[in-house]
Amino acid sequence: MAGFNPYEDLQDLVAQVPELVQPLIVAFAGAIPYIEGEGSAALGVLAGINPVVAGVSGAAGNIIAVVLVVLLSSRARGAVQARRARKVAADAGAPVAARAVPAGAGTTVAAGPGTGAGPRPEAEPDATAGPGAEPQPDGDAEPTTRKAKGQKRLRRWLVRFGVPGASLLGPLALPTHLTAATLVASGVSKNWVILWQVIAIVAWTTVLTLAAAGFITAITAA
Repeated sequence: MAGFNPYEDLQDLVAQVPELVQPLIVAFAGAIPYIEGEGSAALGVLAGINPVVAGVSGAAGNIIAVVLVVLLSSRARGAVQARRARKVAADAGAPVAARAVPAGAGTTVAAGPGTGAGPRPEAEPDATAGPGAEPQPDGDAEPTTRKAKGQKRLRRWLVRFGVPGASLLGPLALPTHLTAATLVASGVSKNWVILWQVIAIVAWTTVLTLAAAGFITAITAA
């Protein structure tokens, strides 16, 4: 049917919303995981919103949400590392204090049962010390949830392609919110994560916005 538009009712509904509010709705949707900037922008275009307005609004909402996630994740990781460093320092200092206690002639004060005289080493290395470190599984069982599988795939991409490749491919495995949090947890600098997440969000939103605009043009002109 020539000029058929299956989204006409949706567009009429959205047209009743003030034009100043429409971008805010798209931006809010862009901040929601699994909708993201590209999804909200595409929906906005299908709903009759100007493609440029929809694309910019969707990307802006997604970027704001991801930046907040990166900052919170970075602060949480810093707190964990500081607490771990204090614990290691306390454990390393305990044997030194024990050796300082006067002992009887010909005797040796042990630092602890089975530990010898030296300070106790840290129990486990930090598996998230850097972006190039291979992730260590928590157990023998393979991840079964969608989120766990996505994180495992993202870490493989991080090792193979670095932060740029993992960021650009990330939406194929996880929402950008989880991608950003995973990269921060892997030890990547928060500024580097933000930069490449912004690039990825803009790229994906642009592609989906153009695709949606082309689709609408094609079906209405057919």
